[in-house]
Amino acid sequence: MNLAITGASGFIGSALCARLIQDGHALTLLTHGAPRDASASNKRWLHWTPGAAGEWEKAIDGCDGIINLAGEPIATRRWTNRQKRKIRLSRVDATASLVGAIAKATKKPKFLISGSAVGIYGDCGNEPLTEQREPGDDFLASVCRDWEAQAAEAESLGCRVALLRTGIVLDAEGGALDAIARPFQFLVGGPLGSGKQWMSWIHLDDEIGIIKFIIENEQARGAINATAPNPVSNGDFSKALGRAMKRPSWFGVPAFGLRLMLGEMAEMLLTGQRAIPAAAQRLGYQFRFPELKAALEACIR
Repeated sequence: MNLAITGASGFIGSALCARLIQDGHALTLLTHGAPRDASASNKRWLHWTPGAAGEWEKAIDGCDGIINLAGEPIATRRWTNRQKRKIRLSRVDATASLVGAIAKATKKPKFLISGSAVGIYGDCGNEPLTEQREPGDDFLASVCRDWEAQAAEAESLGCRVALLRTGIVLDAEGGALDAIARPFQFLVGGPLGSGKQWMSWIHLDDEIGIIKFIIENEQARGAINATAPNPVSNGDFSKALGRAMKRPSWFGVPAFGLRLMLGEMAEMLLTGQRAIPAAAQRLGYQFRFPELKAALEACIR
């Protein structure tokens, strides 16, 4: 297929592009920065400014599908009002821009896979969360809700829309696990706050696998939880990671300490979601890493 991708230089995007090129797809990668030299004959970069016309719109017209993974990282800076605005606009406005290009296209893409996150559910305690659960009302939930609403507009244009609600993505080469594992390397790893909050995780291989599954499956549309079928508590995650790294896991970080260091962003770590990938399982996706122990061991190796 001829696919257009945003967020291609990110943690998930770069791994996804490598797999799609292996599968023989031709990729047009939309970037906010300067276009890069393509390292493969079936990959090209185009400058993309959401809301501004440009050559990138021509790439939307006639492509087979769009994968939208663009967004300001949520956990690299303290959530000032300015940073929260960047987080929102980098997702909501960028997605609206893509849908606008779809509307103008003569030959419209067959599908739009648009990023989202399990944070859309807010803090629901121990409740198992399928895709039917209503959104929450905290900051991240409101961002995800508006983000998804913009993507869903493409349905009325005849485009199949899948909303990828991703959890914590685990891999040996970076992402969230790199930051989570760092205290364990120095023998001070442990749970955050009470450790009772749920962590919905997924191995990078399954994150890529679900995206490829959605591309190939015309029945895959609407909200889809990109999480492993067995979420765990933060405390159990810490114990499993400690065992995989052969490090202690009993040094905890108290909630007040996280709030002091991170401000509002600390709530993202002190609350969680028990998301269940009901849609992916119903459609027949087979997880390579359904259990945390095997996923962590694969990453640590």
